[in-house]
Amino acid sequence: MSKLNIGIILGSTREGRLSPQVGEWVKQIADARGDANYEIVDIADYKLPLLGEADATEQATAWNAKLASLDGFVFIVQEYNHSISASLKNALDYAREAWNNKAAGIVSYGSVGGARAAEHLRGILGELSVADVRVHPALSLFTDFENGTTFKPADLHLTNLNGMLDQVLSWSGALKTVRS
Repeated sequence: MSKLNIGIILGSTREGRLSPQVGEWVKQIADARGDANYEIVDIADYKLPLLGEADATEQATAWNAKLASLDGFVFIVQEYNHSISASLKNALDYAREAWNNKAAGIVSYGSVGGARAAEHLRGILGELSVADVRVHPALSLFTDFENGTTFKPADLHLTNLNGMLDQVLSWSGALKTVRS
């Protein structure tokens, strides 16, 4: 069986965002495992306008093609006002079938580890027929980011990250049989 393709979705597009640092950390750890093909998928690269406000056929087609090429996801989610970012919600809404019957893990961060954003994302993923896994690395803005800007994760997060990746791969492999 060929290796699964897992997209690490950066969930923010704002200037000065921290998600690229977290995404690179996840990718570095994931790549060292050698058990799947991991790639960072930055929603900012797709320049999706607000859904329904402009003709976005080209952007939506590219976004859906990228999602369709993936077997599972790891969402890098930061908490904005107790929820996910508007840009992530917009990107989620631009696709339907491309999400279906795939697995996802969540790595969140915020003042309470991004837990509230992760819980909101879980509800949305359920509606999109994405099976989210239980293990969830939750990073603190106070202890895992030096001066609130430089990502320096505590070693304890490695256990949760690897546990989450194990579950994402297991579920992604099982759900691939549903899509075949």
